[in-house]
Amino acid sequence: MENPTALDLPPASPLPEGTAKFFSICEEKLGMVPNVLRAYSHNIEKLNAFSAMYNDLMLGESGLSKLEREMIAVVVSAENRCFYCLVAHGAAVRELSGKPELGEALVMNYRVAKLSPRERAMLDFAVKMTVNSREMEESDRQDLRNTGFSEADIWDIAAVAGFFNMTNKMASAVDMRPNPEYHAQAR
Repeated sequence: MENPTALDLPPASPLPEGTAKFFSICEEKLGMVPNVLRAYSHNIEKLNAFSAMYNDLMLGESGLSKLEREMIAVVVSAENRCFYCLVAHGAAVRELSGKPELGEALVMNYRVAKLSPRERAMLDFAVKMTVNSREMEESDRQDLRNTGFSEADIWDIAAVAGFFNMTNKMASAVDMRPNPEYHAQAR
């Protein structure tokens, strides 16, 4: 397996039993181990922390659907021009929505996508948070409330956007490369 980043950080060897099992489950369910996990596997504690946060934000209980969380990941990644996340999470949007054109629109410019008022408000908030978080105001949160988001939903929107701002910057800094399999998914 080619190194998933530009850094020469080999995976822990041998992988701890729990990590090896986790990677095996990924292989079984996804047909691959995502390169982001391989990249973090040089330090199992960091991999576990990253995975726990990702799983909580993207798969845990939330008033946001899995698709909505993936949409946030894509628009934040588009603003940050994160190649890894645009490819990986663009594929997830295509798959979850059943609309390849939605995934493509979000990658290129979410403003051209056919979105509900709720989705538009959510993505506008995530983009403003990404581009100019210091200008966030009560009116930005109120726009979300006006389209039906709860206080907990607003927290989750901010948490997902914040997480992807961090991971985008990390992926760009180490030249993390997406798995080739993502490119053909849900097209």
